[in-house]
Amino acid sequence: MTAERAASNPETEDTVTVTFNKTGKSHELRILSGTAGPRAIDVRSLYAETGMFTYDPGFTSTASCDSSLTYIDGDAGILRHRGYAIEDLAEHSDFMEVCYLLLNGELPTTEQKDKFEHTITYHSMVHEQLLYLYRGFRRDAHPMAILVGVTGALSAFYHDSTDITDEHQRMVASHRLISKMPTIAAMAYKYSIGQPFVYPRNDLNFAANFLHMTFSVPAEDYQPLPEVARAMDRIFILHADHEQNASTSTVRLAGSSGANPFACIAAGISSLWGPAHGGANEAVLNMLQEIGSKDRIPEFIERAKDRDDPFRLMGFGHRVYKNHDPRATVLRTSCNEVLEALGVRDEPLLALAMELERIALEDPYFVERKLFPNVDFYSGIILKAMGFPTSMFTVLFALARTVGWVAQWKEMVEDPNQRIGRPRQLYVGPAERKYMPPDERQ
Repeated sequence: MTAERAASNPETEDTVTVTFNKTGKSHELRILSGTAGPRAIDVRSLYAETGMFTYDPGFTSTASCDSSLTYIDGDAGILRHRGYAIEDLAEHSDFMEVCYLLLNGELPTTEQKDKFEHTITYHSMVHEQLLYLYRGFRRDAHPMAILVGVTGALSAFYHDSTDITDEHQRMVASHRLISKMPTIAAMAYKYSIGQPFVYPRNDLNFAANFLHMTFSVPAEDYQPLPEVARAMDRIFILHADHEQNASTSTVRLAGSSGANPFACIAAGISSLWGPAHGGANEAVLNMLQEIGSKDRIPEFIERAKDRDDPFRLMGFGHRVYKNHDPRATVLRTSCNEVLEALGVRDEPLLALAMELERIALEDPYFVERKLFPNVDFYSGIILKAMGFPTSMFTVLFALARTVGWVAQWKEMVEDPNQRIGRPRQLYVGPAERKYMPPDERQ
């Protein structure tokens, strides 16, 4: 059985029996096994046979679907896409190849990759009437607000690819979202700072073209250094997909209703906008600004160790990765390359970040608790060095994650077992009450 087939049809390896102490009744539940990771107890029959639900706030112990896209083992520090380690993909691949892998299940041949890159490159223009939509935003609108609005509006401009039952239309919509998101994101940035829009160029690769649209002006073209373009590409690879996180679950939940793909991705962007999800690298820069100078680092290190102090070192440790963040290991190299290439290593905020990293990595408190710098720590430093304002950090996250959202949405739509999402609840409000006229209420 192939990995993809096994994920689509989890094997029933064993059963578990639930016995209710008061009644003595028992109920048998299947145990499902995928190709890697923990097994799962199938509770789908529980309510029908017992009248009870499971209770799991945040669904942190519940599998909402089976998927063949991404595997994470947080304890071992493992992240794989379709079986390929993220370290190998970041070192040897590029973002377009990873996009193809997530969408199609296999790495492309040379011919397949050339065709895919051509498709994405030559669909990076957006409908010219979208310019009027941008002009409807306030000049100081946050780039994420613009990104949410414009992405959701795409279905009004490309309604020939909104029929989710049509395989060809699903493919066209997927390609459009991946190819146009850099253009939409760069235009959101340009609009927020009052500069004219810069159109895409077909002679540049995905990352370099985005940098061109973001930083070029009519009077002067922007030529990214090879180290900068490569780091941008790696950031895109490392953020492409990350299993069933909040924004991906939002995309799947919206898509389960039959909503068009543009609306689903806009929903994912909205979820990503939350500071607990996509705003972590922005929080790193805010923390560095709060620390202010190298001589204050020991003070803030001690504050971070104090459980009664609300201050936390942002960019250290990870909710999923309990050992180390494999993406951070990759990005640390790019971080040093970018700072050297741009000659900004001595820039005060970046120098502060490097000193904070050094001290934290040598402090027994952080080492023993495996609170190592994560991907957000290094990506925040790199993006700052490149010249991106913090308001654009989450936009870049959304740009990269679009392919993961699209692949997850596509997988969900094509799943024969897919049903509309409908979480249940444990009701704790008032029991039934009789309506009283206003003059009789106490």
